Amino acid sequence: MNDNDILLEVKDLQVHFEVRRGVVRALQGVNFTVRRGKTIGIIGESGSGKSVTARAIMQLLAQNGRVVNGEILFHHRKGNDASSSSEIIDITEQDSDGEIMRSLRGGEIAMIFQEPMSSLTPVYTAGVHIGEAVRLHLNPLKRVDAQVANVVQQHQDVSKQEAKEIAISMLTRVGIPQPGQRVDAYPHQLSGGQRQRVMIAVALSCNPSLLIADEPTTALDVTTQAQINDLMLELQEEFGMAIMYITHDLGVIAEMAEDVAVMYLGKIVEEATVDQIFYDPKHPYTKALLQSIPKIGKERGERLEIIEGMVPDPFSIPDGCPFHNRCPQFIPGICDRHIPHLVPVGEDHTASCLLYDQKIMSEVPDGAAQPV
Repeated sequence: MNDNDILLEVKDLQVHFEVRRGVVRALQGVNFTVRRGKTIGIIGESGSGKSVTARAIMQLLAQNGRVVNGEILFHHRKGNDASSSSEIIDITEQDSDGEIMRSLRGGEIAMIFQEPMSSLTPVYTAGVHIGEAVRLHLNPLKRVDAQVANVVQQHQDVSKQEAKEIAISMLTRVGIPQPGQRVDAYPHQLSGGQRQRVMIAVALSCNPSLLIADEPTTALDVTTQAQINDLMLELQEEFGMAIMYITHDLGVIAEMAEDVAVMYLGKIVEEATVDQIFYDPKHPYTKALLQSIPKIGKERGERLEIIEGMVPDPFSIPDGCPFHNRCPQFIPGICDRHIPHLVPVGEDHTASCLLYDQKIMSEVPDGAAQPV
């Protein structure tokens, strides 16, 4: 991978939350890379750490959450063309309310949240939501810090009327009917699909380099889901932005993503291209996720495949591999003792499984277990 193709690097990211019972280790060393103009899918069960990863990138963690280790490196391109040099900004070192982070958040990195009704302010119209983003990120500020000046886009002042015109244009672009009227509509006056389109319009109003979509179609019907996903692909091609698509729907990932990272209990357990994940999965958890997809042609009354057990309590994470108590390829004395790490299992393909650790597997008697 060419360094100039890299937009975002997450390295050994660890996030903890302090609660009454103790400390929840929500992320335990997450690593992945987002390429410019490409889509990476982040998949896994509820509680795997997908949304926490997104909020850490945006510096939007809850007050009791903090990044305790790791780096989130954003490669900010100084010019608009592919040959422009980049400067690397470590998001974890920025003040969440500082000028650099406020400029990145919404300007360079935008996010679509899972539930638009709770993400849109009920007393503001669609036009106000979009206009606020436009005026905040397109207005030049007085800066003395050279790094801030390089990060923030330089534009002319945007008046309220101009912001409204931009809002109408964005609503038109995302397929809202009668945008001239809908621009003055409040969230409760819009359908679920329209609210989600407004969220997309807000996110894209400043032409971000990275769009984080946190399960953006979960609350929508199937037809609207397809429309929203098609819209995101169209806008990605138009704007040239990268997308980090968070979901538990493998069908959506097959359609949307080029790269896939599979998360389980705060860790990346497998990362590869979408074709490798679907046609040559390596980690037992990834295989179990794929096997649990309902398939056409099953006999009536035939039971669906499931992943046995539950995601462990964050205060009772098992020793060794965190998936071993649910894994069909569990090796007693190995999987419950050793902690796996991501290792190469093919070209641009890594998996965190002891079955691919040659040193560990050399201790296992012949025939006891083999990678499948």
